[in-house]
Amino acid sequence: MSETSAYERFVRPLLFSLDPEAAHHFAIGCLRYFPALIPKTTLTHPTNAFGLEFRNPVGLAAGFDKNAVALPAWEALGFGFIEIGTVTARPQPGNSAPRIFRYREQAALINRLGFNNDGAEVIAKRLRNFRARNRSPHIPVGINIGKSKATPLENAAEDYLFSFRLLQEFADYVVLNVSSPNTPGLRTLQEHEALVGLLRTINREGALKPILVKIAPDLSDSDLAKVVVACEENGVAGIVATNTTLDHGAIPKGKDEAGGLSGAPLREKSTAMVRAIAAQTKLQVIGVGGIFDAASAQEKFNAGAKLIQLYTGYIYRGPSLIREIVAAI
Repeated sequence: MSETSAYERFVRPLLFSLDPEAAHHFAIGCLRYFPALIPKTTLTHPTNAFGLEFRNPVGLAAGFDKNAVALPAWEALGFGFIEIGTVTARPQPGNSAPRIFRYREQAALINRLGFNNDGAEVIAKRLRNFRARNRSPHIPVGINIGKSKATPLENAAEDYLFSFRLLQEFADYVVLNVSSPNTPGLRTLQEHEALVGLLRTINREGALKPILVKIAPDLSDSDLAKVVVACEENGVAGIVATNTTLDHGAIPKGKDEAGGLSGAPLREKSTAMVRAIAAQTKLQVIGVGGIFDAASAQEKFNAGAKLIQLYTGYIYRGPSLIREIVAAI
């Protein structure tokens, strides 16, 4: 790992002195309202994936800028692409607080946010306004969509379709999130029949942008194989591997919380999933999970990832992490 950055010396202690969710809102607020104060960083390592050109292969994972409020800031910080969301058909507050927990010694987070977001209509309007004011970023923007909590599982496909219809025109690619552990029953949509039904519903609408599927790191080998077949047979462009894990073995007894675990303890599990996907398909993979330095990023690339995404590692390391990774590629 590189020498300690200014972010780690000064900014992180300030943010970590706050409640995790308060820190997140503070950071997003600063990036939203003061993007002009960010020294513009352009990090170039051109990469092609899903028929798209990426300035560099390091992206911001879904979940950080759920409501697409800080798009210009992410480009200025040096990311090669951005994934917003998860967006649901209707606005929803998510689960009750507290719902984000830090584990500094483990370099990890647990969250049980539950797809808190402004809803597809509001976010589509926001993206339209960015475009009208020439403030849309010049790097690819993926839009991650998920099922509304109130929608019964049997109606999930139509729920995704509602968001897809509103948001597809603003996306460079669309991710179907069927793997968050924080919406009851959502992971059952990874099962072969349910996933095929969802993909066919989206395809009947006429998918004009690449469609990706985001999967859990907790799938069995046989279940992963079925997911891959469903994706291959239904025109999916790639797989995002992975979401957070329900394996909390790294968390000390008495300190565990319900929710999905991200960060350093997820590294090996997510890399193994990337490697397993690459071994059985030509579908391109976005690797995410436990990336904290150039070595853990290279591990994902070596396993078969075409692109990578940061979330928890970015919270702990800050913008220097992007520079470190791109410089080392």
